[in-house]
Amino acid sequence: SSGLCLIPAIDVLYVLVYALGTVCTVSLFEFCTFMHLCLQKEEITLTEGKDVFESWKDPPPPVYMQFFFFNVSNPDVFLKGGKPVVTQIGPYTYREYRPRENVTFVDNGTKVSALNPKSFVFLPEMSAGDPETDRLTTVNIPAVAVMDVVKSSFLLSSMVSLWMASIGVEMFMTRTVNEILWGFKDPLLSRLKPFKPEVEEYFGLMYKKNGSSEGEFVFHTGEEDYRDYGKIATWNGQSTMQWWSSNQSNMINGTDGGAFHPLISKNESLFIFAADLCRSIHVDFEKDVEVKGIPAYRFSPPLEVLASPEDNPANAGFCVPPGDCLGTGVLKVSVCRKDFQGAPVVVSFPHFYQADQKYISAIEGMRPNKEDHETFLDINPTTGFPVRACKRAQMNILLKKVSGFPQTKYLNDTIFPVMFVNETVVIDDASAAKVRKLLLIVTVVSNIPLIIVGLGAIMLLVLIILICRARQKRNEVKRIDFSEAFPSFPTMAKEDTAYTQVRDKPEDGPENDSNPTQQLKNGPYISMHPIDPENC
Repeated sequence: SSGLCLIPAIDVLYVLVYALGTVCTVSLFEFCTFMHLCLQKEEITLTEGKDVFESWKDPPPPVYMQFFFFNVSNPDVFLKGGKPVVTQIGPYTYREYRPRENVTFVDNGTKVSALNPKSFVFLPEMSAGDPETDRLTTVNIPAVAVMDVVKSSFLLSSMVSLWMASIGVEMFMTRTVNEILWGFKDPLLSRLKPFKPEVEEYFGLMYKKNGSSEGEFVFHTGEEDYRDYGKIATWNGQSTMQWWSSNQSNMINGTDGGAFHPLISKNESLFIFAADLCRSIHVDFEKDVEVKGIPAYRFSPPLEVLASPEDNPANAGFCVPPGDCLGTGVLKVSVCRKDFQGAPVVVSFPHFYQADQKYISAIEGMRPNKEDHETFLDINPTTGFPVRACKRAQMNILLKKVSGFPQTKYLNDTIFPVMFVNETVVIDDASAAKVRKLLLIVTVVSNIPLIIVGLGAIMLLVLIILICRARQKRNEVKRIDFSEAFPSFPTMAKEDTAYTQVRDKPEDGPENDSNPTQQLKNGPYISMHPIDPENC
C-alpha cells in the first residue's frame, strides 16, 4: 500500500516544488529589487533632509591627524656619501574638522557641489611632544627646490650655489616642528621674491592648509544610480586631470573616501580620488572585520597601485616626462604639488611599506610593517558606510647630484623621508547605534523570503502526509469478520478444525468389486454426495 501512495505523491511533489520554487524565486528577485530601490531612493542618497546627507555634510565621528617626522642625526656623513641615519619622532596629533561648505544641488538634484575645508586643533594629551619647542633636522626643501629649478643651466647653478653659500643656506636645516609643519619665512625664498614675485617667501609642509580646502568637488547624489552615490563628477570644474602622460592616469575615479555605494561586494574594487596624491587609487577586499558590533569588509591598496611600470604597465602614465619612472612603492608628484615650490616631491607609504627594498636599505631607521603603515578602509557592505579608516602616506624628497652645486657631488639618487601622516577615524557610538538599528531592520526584512520558503516546505510536508493517508485508506483490503456478519454460523480457528473419517473401507457390493486394488490404494476417504437444491 505504501508503493501505491508513493507514485501519485511524487507527481504531486514535483508539481508543488516547481510551483513553490517559481514563486519563491520570483519573490526573492522582487524582494532584492525592492531592497535596491529602497536603499537607492529612500535611504542612501544625498538628499536634503536625510540623515545620510546630514552626516555627509558634517561628519560626526572625530578625525585625528597624526604627524610623524624623521630627524636626521648625521647630515654631514650623508653629504660625504655615507648612509643617512634617521629617527622617527612623534606623533603630533591634531583633531581634524572637515565640514562641507557651499553645498549646492545641481542638475535637478542628481549632483551636489561643495567645498571641504579642513581645520586642525592640536591635542597635547595625544601627542609625544610640544611642536612649539621640539626641534628636528631635515632636508632643506626650499633649497632643494631652487636647485631643481636651475639645474638645467650649469652657469646659473654655479651662481646660485655661491649665493646660497654666502647667506648660509645648506642642504639640511634645523627648525621646530611647528615651523616645518605650519610655515616659516625662509631666507632663501625671501631673497628670491623681489626677482620672482610669484615665489612664496613662506614655506611649510602644511602651510596655508589650516582652514583651507582642496577645491570644489561635484558629487553624484545616487538619485539616478545607487552605484554612483558619492562619486566625484568634477574637481575644480574638470572631469579629468592634465598632469600625467596618459588618459587613464588622468582620470578622476571614485569617491573622496568619505562615502561609498551600498550593497558592496567582496569581488569589486573601490576607487578613491586623493587630491594630495593627484591621482585615483583603488582598494581591494582584504578580510572581514567588526567595528563596534558592525560587520565590515576591510579594503586596502594592493601592491599594483604603486607598482613600477615593469610590474604594472598601467602605471607608465604616472611617469613624467614619459619614461622617467621610479621603482615600486613610490610616486613622484612634484608635477601637481605647486605648494612645494617645485621641489622633487615623492610620496610612498610610511617607512616605504610595499616599496622596493633598495629604498628601505638606503636609509638607516626604516622599519616598515603592515600594522602601523598600511592604509585601509573598513566599510559596512550593506550601507556602504565607512566605520573605520586609516590613511597613511609619507612625503619624501628626491635628492641627487646637481651640476654646479658642490655639496651634492657625493649624492646618489636617494628618496629621503621627511614626514608621514596617519589620518584615522572610527565611527562614533551614536552613529554606530543608528547603523546597527538599520542593519537589524534590513536583516529582519531580508529573511522574509526564507520564512516564506520554510512555511511552504512545512505545508508541503503536511500535504504529502495527508495524501499518503488518503491513498492508504482507499486501497486497503478489509478483512471480513464472519462472526459479526453472520452470527448464526459458528466459526473455528484453523488449528481447531478436524475432519471425521466416515469409514475406512467401502461396503461390499457388486459396484465396488471391480477394482479392489484401487480401493485399497486410495485408503480411507470422505464420502461426498450430491445435494438436492430443494432440500438445501
